[in-house]
Amino acid sequence: MPSERRLGLVLLFIRLTIFLVMAVWTVDKFINPSHAAHVFDAYYGLGEVGHVLVLLVGGIESLILLAFVAGLFKTWTYGFVVVVHGVSTLAAWAQYLDPFAGPNLLFFAAWPMWAAAIALFVLRDYDRYTLN
Repeated sequence: MPSERRLGLVLLFIRLTIFLVMAVWTVDKFINPSHAAHVFDAYYGLGEVGHVLVLLVGGIESLILLAFVAGLFKTWTYGFVVVVHGVSTLAAWAQYLDPFAGPNLLFFAAWPMWAAAIALFVLRDYDRYTLN
């Protein structure tokens, strides 16, 4: 069984790397809201999502992700990451049916990240390198 110190370091690394990916997705909402609106339409069927709504979602995501990376409100912020990443992973179901077409193979990287987010959520009490 790994020491709690080593486990804590691994969980910190998982949290930081998940944050990195999700932060880039969030920043995309501010830099290129048209792209985010297209993603909302193509993968979630939300149609004409305006830039204001994309910016609002990006703002809310930013606050939650900052709390997540700080290790605050673990049940809620870690749970948010599990749910949001899970929904985005499952929303890309069509890409998994034809993995060798275009960039579809890249979508498979979402699965281990989702597993890591779930592991972080389950082991959140051992994630001690936080501001909490």
